[in-house]
Amino acid sequence: MTRLIVALFAALALLAGCATLDEKQRVWIFQPSDRSWSGGTYAAESMDDVWIDFTSRETGEPVRLHGLWAPHENFTQRADAPVLLYLHGARWNVTGSAFRMRRMQELGFSVLGIDYRGFGKSTNDLPSETLATEDARAAWEWLAQKYPDRPRYIFGHSLGGAIAINLAADVADERGTLVEGTFTSIPDVVRTFKWGWLPISPLITQRFEARKRVADIGSPLLVVHGSEDRLIRPDLGRRLYEAAKGPKQFVLVEGGSHHNTNSIGQSQYREALDALFGLDDSIRVVAR
Repeated sequence: MTRLIVALFAALALLAGCATLDEKQRVWIFQPSDRSWSGGTYAAESMDDVWIDFTSRETGEPVRLHGLWAPHENFTQRADAPVLLYLHGARWNVTGSAFRMRRMQELGFSVLGIDYRGFGKSTNDLPSETLATEDARAAWEWLAQKYPDRPRYIFGHSLGGAIAINLAADVADERGTLVEGTFTSIPDVVRTFKWGWLPISPLITQRFEARKRVADIGSPLLVVHGSEDRLIRPDLGRRLYEAAKGPKQFVLVEGGSHHNTNSIGQSQYREALDALFGLDDSIRVVAR
């Protein structure tokens, strides 16, 4: 998502009643692609490819999702080693988010990151809020079948945070949910931009009403935001946190942008994981 999205949404007023209205929004919000970057490609080296096949309840069509699996060194030696489902944001594929997956791996998680339909090597369909949530659910069920006795967590960055909240609100077997650089809803994000005063909210079909859904999460929730995030303002993360029911924690990373909070806030992540989830440094120790 970029500020250009506001001008594009303004044009939607001219498309009211047009069959392409929803389709255009899905393209503009998700920006599906196979885009990565050299840092992500480097971080993805030695990660394992994962393929998840299922039949979509929404479309009735077969779906294949591509993912990357990054096990922590404690995974085979500790029965209590946690696993985490990583849900990326718009524009970049899962390889482009591999450096953030590595950060979560350093915190003690074995991490599965997936591409939604329309991204990377996954089925080439146009994603939507409903379809991306279904993809996340399929990956979650894959983890449950593969590692049924492991404590499992959900993580989402930016748009992926809203998908993570949808998933966490729908399932009952997650130990915790973590979101970073996430918002209350797409209409709220649009209102923070220069042309946000335009009355286009009723035309938005891909709404991602995370603020309404977050109260349905039954696990502890960690909301992390960078103080210098210029794309998704920190007050949206704070409002999302305030709408959640406890246990919960809000972490503001000073100097963090929309893209580097996961990196420069690593020590704050460690403290929050211990305080909220009881995941202290012992989970990063390999049994000898």
